[in-house]
Amino acid sequence: MNDNKSTGRPEGKPRVTESTLEEIRYLRRLIENRTAVRVRLTSNEEVEGTVEYYDAAFIRLTRSGAPNLFIYKHDIKYLYEI
Repeated sequence: MNDNKSTGRPEGKPRVTESTLEEIRYLRRLIENRTAVRVRLTSNEEVEGTVEYYDAAFIRLTRSGAPNLFIYKHDIKYLYEI
């Protein structure tokens, strides 16, 4: 079997993609429907609001009666709809 010297993987095998794009579809749906979510952070703190904007690195959470938040994705443990 011939190895590809630049990648270290056998020739002819496809490269596995990093993303399935499901995160993007899910975040778009949350924004379009203005779905309320609860975000659990890695510090176990929870915040509620609606996702107004997202980027590769963060989401913007709009809250009523409280300041809006920019939350880095690496600080999010999980989020769920409420």
